[in-house]
Amino acid sequence: MKLEAFQTALNQWGRDRVPFLFLADFEMQCLEAWPLHTLPANLSFAIDAKPSTDLRPVAGSTLGLHPIPYDDYQKKFDFVQRHIQLGHSYLTNLTIKTKIELTESLEDLFVWSRAKYKLCWKDRFLVFSPETFIQIKNEKIYSFPMKGTIDATVSDAEKQILADTKELAEHVTIVDLIRNDLSKFATNVQVDRFRYVEPVVAQQKKLLQVSSQVSGDLPTGYLSELGTILIALLPAGSVSGAPKKRTLEIIREAEAEKRGYYTGVFGCFDGRDLDSAVMIRFIEQDGANFYYRSGGGITAQSVCEKEYQEAIDKIYVPVY
Repeated sequence: MKLEAFQTALNQWGRDRVPFLFLADFEMQCLEAWPLHTLPANLSFAIDAKPSTDLRPVAGSTLGLHPIPYDDYQKKFDFVQRHIQLGHSYLTNLTIKTKIELTESLEDLFVWSRAKYKLCWKDRFLVFSPETFIQIKNEKIYSFPMKGTIDATVSDAEKQILADTKELAEHVTIVDLIRNDLSKFATNVQVDRFRYVEPVVAQQKKLLQVSSQVSGDLPTGYLSELGTILIALLPAGSVSGAPKKRTLEIIREAEAEKRGYYTGVFGCFDGRDLDSAVMIRFIEQDGANFYYRSGGGITAQSVCEKEYQEAIDKIYVPVY
């Protein structure tokens, strides 16, 4: 679906209160949307749903990881840092693709996994995201930028992540970007909660992640502008950087391949409210091979070794 058709469809369905599901890739080149009663048979999603009660040990929870060599990551990191030092970007989200080994199907992992947002496109990808993109309800819009991750088993992990000056600078930058984005069409934009910590639990590891809540008031008739609002906000600031336009150019050069639906957005409108997620925690299928996409924000204060390890730490399947 082309950008104009995507925007028009969502605006119309919002105005007519037609429930729908949408997907937007990171590059905004593969946009899809369907009324809920016409969803493809090979597509499944869930928001705040309980996993299957038929749980058993899942082989996929102990992933066989084959990360890219550290030297390869450092080249990408150094490229990003040069642009940061030149003042072209204050924060750049750098991601990598790690080959993994799975003994379970994406469909089974979709059923067994526990996450706020889940989506499985058969033979293409699986996402189990903890990160809300935007929520629209009761004439208000909310965004929940997530920036900052630490292993929960580290001594005083919560205190460490909140006291880290690099993480603070990164989080402030994204919250400011989101606040500016929402101000394009919302009034009374404010930060309701700043840097609160939430646990993310999986069978093989426990993480703490830092988020904030930003909100604003929407104008009368906002339901007929759902597509326009989404287009104005994409791609998500938490997985791109600031300033957004120049940083996107740096990302394209550093990563040297399209992200596709990874770090894109999917969401559902139920006829009244809209809820959506940033598509992180992402397994991609390419024929018989599987790849896990992960990354993190790079600033002038970033240390290459720590950023490389953070990208690897984010590789998990949330089953337990």
